[in-house]
Amino acid sequence: MLDFTPRFLLNDGDAADRAAPQSQTVDAPLLDAYSTAVADVVDQVGPAVVKLDVRQNGRPAGSGSGVILSPDGLILTNSHVAQGAARLGVQMADGRHFDARLIGDDPDTDLALVHVEQAVSLPAARLGNSGLLRRGQIAVAIGNPLGFEATVTAGVVSALGRSLRAKNGRLIDDVIQTDAALNPGNSGGALVSARGEVIGINTAMIMGAQGISFAVASNTASFVMGGLIRHGRVRRASIGIAAHPAPIARRIQVIAGLDQATGVMVDTVESASPAAAAGLRAGDLIVAVDGIRVTGADELIRVLTEDRIGRPVPFDLLRQGKAQVLDITPQERSGT
Repeated sequence: MLDFTPRFLLNDGDAADRAAPQSQTVDAPLLDAYSTAVADVVDQVGPAVVKLDVRQNGRPAGSGSGVILSPDGLILTNSHVAQGAARLGVQMADGRHFDARLIGDDPDTDLALVHVEQAVSLPAARLGNSGLLRRGQIAVAIGNPLGFEATVTAGVVSALGRSLRAKNGRLIDDVIQTDAALNPGNSGGALVSARGEVIGINTAMIMGAQGISFAVASNTASFVMGGLIRHGRVRRASIGIAAHPAPIARRIQVIAGLDQATGVMVDTVESASPAAAAGLRAGDLIVAVDGIRVTGADELIRVLTEDRIGRPVPFDLLRQGKAQVLDITPQERSGT
């Protein structure tokens, strides 16, 4: 009969000790490599992350973070941080202070671009390619949460391709979800990969939740930054309608040869708009634009890009259940 009585060997106490170091020895290189990777990222990118102080009518109106992306002082931040202020204060990680002016603002993506007014040569970060990201990659957030300058948190890329509603109600596409902790003041700061590349601009967290934070992807940031530098804004197309998603009856799908269950129902058409000029009517159901399927109002907004301004664009639609194509020439959308 086997004896399962526990035995305590007073003189062999180092047996348990030998087991623990073995486990620690296995994990130690991994933990040390992780710590080294995070520390290297902070050394590379930390000096390029700044605190932004916003003033409205001569009074403090809030603060946030920004990322220097060129040595002459181009700083990318959030639209909700800049708040449309013409002038902002910049505080570097090394304690230096500068003045900056707003170059452009894009509430649709919650991004804004400011430029240091003094002649400077500053440490700059570089934008990476967010299209190459994988879930589980190291993600390091650097910013100024709650006024605590140069704060670092680390985690992983939790999910890709999220959508986030901007303050103006429009949908920000291709948003990165991370579990790197963010707090008020982190907005506009950098989300950085282990390669030391900025993969996102931190923009939001979910109040009351832990480990759910979001950043505007660097590829979106690169596109928006280009538009703000060229035009001071991001040009987007409009056809002058109000619309909502609407189901397509299965019978109509079969008759029209469609493989989508919803389209975009036109509610109203503005007078003297491109849609009105082309003959689009309330009650028409848009199913594709320029060959791209649209199943909701957000998708319709996304497809109306700058390259479609001023040229005829085919709109596939259903009118009283019958398929039609209208050529509509979008114009630049004014306002936000």
